[in-house]
Amino acid sequence: MELPKFLLADNTDYPDAIFIVHTEYPRFIINLENDEVEWMEEFSKEDEAELADEAEGLIEAATAFYDREVSRYDE
Repeated sequence: MELPKFLLADNTDYPDAIFIVHTEYPRFIINLENDEVEWMEEFSKEDEAELADEAEGLIEAATAFYDREVSRYDE
C-alpha cells in the first residue's frame, strides 16, 4: 500500500489536538496544538545532528500540509 507523505489525524481523547503524521523517514507525529513532536525512529548521535537540520523543514512542510487541507474545506 502506498501512503501519502502526510496524514491528518485527530482523537476524541485529545479534543483540542490536531495531529499530522509524517509517514516517510524520519517518521514523526506533530501535535499542532502545542508543536510537540514525537519521533517514531531511533537515532544515533550522528543522526541527531543531521536530523536537527532537516527537522525544521519537515515541520514547516507538515504545517503547510495542514493549511492546504483546511483551505480545501473552506472552498
